[in-house]
Amino acid sequence: MTKSIDMVSTTSAPQAIGPYSQAVTFGELVLTSGQIPLTSDGSLVEGGIEEQTHQVFHNLKAVLEAAGSSFDRVLKATVFLKDMQQFAQVNAIYETYFGSHKPARSTVEVARLPKDVFVEIELIATK
Repeated sequence: MTKSIDMVSTTSAPQAIGPYSQAVTFGELVLTSGQIPLTSDGSLVEGGIEEQTHQVFHNLKAVLEAAGSSFDRVLKATVFLKDMQQFAQVNAIYETYFGSHKPARSTVEVARLPKDVFVEIELIATK
């Protein structure tokens, strides 16, 4: 049986702002696109790094659920930060969403993110 690549879409997270899907699945694998701190209607969340990080996780949760997954099924996270000085703040919030589950992770500082946000996160998970 040939596995297909299926697009994942939910109205509980912002729609893609380019030619890509919120996530795709391939068999039991779920790959999310990077989520930035937009609300489901596409508005940028007000506030600083804490508010933006919580919104990113809200979006990721919605996308994972639409794909039949959850945070406890995440294998790998990639975190993109505008300023590595905000690492500790993001890390503390990150831990509240994953608890004792510790997926592999990379965190990198980047020169610029879409819409000039402070944080973007993408995940690889299983169903």
